[in-house]
Amino acid sequence: MADINSALTAKKIPHSMTHHGHQRIDNYYWMRDDQRKNDEILNHLHVENEHVAAALAPHKSLQTSLFEEMKARIVKDDSSVPVKDGTYWYVSDVSGDNEYACHYRAKDEHLNEKTLLLDVNELAREHEYYDVGDLAVSPNDQLLAYSEDLDGRRIYTFRFKDIASGEYLHDVLANTEGELVWGNDNKTVFYVRKDEQTLLGTQVYRHILGTPQSDDVLVYEEHDHQFYMGLGKSRDESQIYIYLSATETSDLLVLDATRPEGKFERLIPRTMGHEYGLDKLGDTYYILSNNNAINFRLLTASQQNIAQVQQWQEVVAHRADVLLEGLELFDSHFVVTEREMGQIRFVVHDYQGGSYQLTFNDACYYAGVGQNPEPGATTVRIYYSSLTTPSSVYDCDLVSGNKVLRKQQEVLGEFNSDDYGCERVFVTSRDGVNIPVSLVYKKASFKKDGTNPLLQYGYGAYGITIDPTFSSTTLSLLNRGFVYAIAHIRGSEMLGRTWYENGKKAFKENSFNDFVDVTRSLTQQGYGDSNKVFASGGSAGGLLMGAVANQAPELYLGIGCHVPFLDVLTTMLDETIPLTTNEYDEWGNPNNAPDYHSILAYSPYDNIEAKDYPNILVTTGLHDSQVQYWEPMKWVAKLREYKTDNNLLLFKTDMDAGHGGASGRFKSLHEKALEMAFFISLLD
Repeated sequence: MADINSALTAKKIPHSMTHHGHQRIDNYYWMRDDQRKNDEILNHLHVENEHVAAALAPHKSLQTSLFEEMKARIVKDDSSVPVKDGTYWYVSDVSGDNEYACHYRAKDEHLNEKTLLLDVNELAREHEYYDVGDLAVSPNDQLLAYSEDLDGRRIYTFRFKDIASGEYLHDVLANTEGELVWGNDNKTVFYVRKDEQTLLGTQVYRHILGTPQSDDVLVYEEHDHQFYMGLGKSRDESQIYIYLSATETSDLLVLDATRPEGKFERLIPRTMGHEYGLDKLGDTYYILSNNNAINFRLLTASQQNIAQVQQWQEVVAHRADVLLEGLELFDSHFVVTEREMGQIRFVVHDYQGGSYQLTFNDACYYAGVGQNPEPGATTVRIYYSSLTTPSSVYDCDLVSGNKVLRKQQEVLGEFNSDDYGCERVFVTSRDGVNIPVSLVYKKASFKKDGTNPLLQYGYGAYGITIDPTFSSTTLSLLNRGFVYAIAHIRGSEMLGRTWYENGKKAFKENSFNDFVDVTRSLTQQGYGDSNKVFASGGSAGGLLMGAVANQAPELYLGIGCHVPFLDVLTTMLDETIPLTTNEYDEWGNPNNAPDYHSILAYSPYDNIEAKDYPNILVTTGLHDSQVQYWEPMKWVAKLREYKTDNNLLLFKTDMDAGHGGASGRFKSLHEKALEMAFFISLLD
């Protein structure tokens, strides 16, 4: 044991950082290597991986068993519900032990005489990691563009092929964000080029097929690096859009799709604090806007007055307790996605002022508008899932609201949804706010007497809401007596926009307090054994785990901390690190003293203390583009230095993957099995 502890103990090289008169000493700053080629760092990561393997070796059979049972629930031969887009119907198939899908199209819904567009298994054959980012068919249906990422850094390369012949064009577009829009001339495409250091997409280029990428024309550059950039087309495909989105501000530029050689023009004046989503059908723009409406309202504008915000016409008014989340336009109706008290519903409107609601009956669920490429469709495709209902696809008649189930995810083995129960409860936080919690358990093994192991999951950032959806992998825990809980803490938009505003920047600690308060309440109510509580989160949820481990380590037997954002202050002070400048409106800008001290108060790396910590499993990817590998590496090193317990601290790095973990539908199950085996083994 002494030898392994010695190997895991990292050297210390003091690195001084002073801001606003405050000095910090970072002894592990040396672990940063942007090139990921430093032998000493790579060797240390390998030692950590070997330690994980050795520590969990007694439970290897459990890990294997968990992997096999999760894999056994997955239907090997499966296909998506066909989607009509123009002349063709599109579908994706997976088969056998293949990790990836094959993409096809056909001229009829029954998929007679399918044409293979792309076999991702063949493309991925020679790569440890492979991801297809975007598939884009030209307006005349003759050419396919697709983007690929080979290491998980989310830097994509586009390739083009002739669908009829299967022959590849010579065009190759490197260093892109992974999305592309076709001009209506079928030969011009637009893409966002990515900066290889910061990984920001700030430039839109125009490429004409048959010309080298070096000849591509820069058509727009965004100089405010707080904005993310994306591309799209209007619902009627008459316009090409450049979407610009900061945390608190939206912007949009437009180009006539029939004149791709033209110039992009700003559609609406950029106003700091004005967030909106926009689409166009015919001569009318539809805008979801937060102008005088924190939870958004729906307005319309003509092409003549779209720039005059004061002249927009209100269609759906703002309501203090209802968040407008989305809009889908059809020729005969439009569908608005709303959320009230955490629950999603759809309101179908006709253009004469009539409306009705599409709702579902589970105690807690997720529903979303699916793929609906055709504005002339008479049905809207809806995706639905709950904690006890497998993923389902419905086509809902726009006139009557009648739902037709097109497909429900099949779960192999002995699964019966009636064997499981789910609940939505509210927990009162320390400041008197009611926090929604979604719970699921197996009825036969659950007793509300404080005897069940409890796994609590959370995220709580960027306004992203973690809705309660079905997971066939989670069944492996539920079948072993676990209760699974999702804490819908502040920082999401579960209870509207204010719920998000009260969980970011200066109010960020509300997210951590909420999570801890939910744990205490659930054990007090008997949903879980206070000595058998586990917590898990990834990315910004990994920040949550780090903060919770500092605040209330005594509450958790084990913590799963995945691709975690832990060194918040140092990262947010360094504009060369990917995505930093985009995040100022989320965490604050520590170049300003108040934000600096706000972040300093909770940043997990800066607040490690000499005390007992729970058993912790940390995972990351060497090529992570969003949270760099050195954040968890430094955090683990500092924890080893300070913690006063003998609990497990395991750190596993996927040397081939990025932020999303392993690619492929089966490979990723190994990661889930690892965490589950870690948790279950602690109960022995």
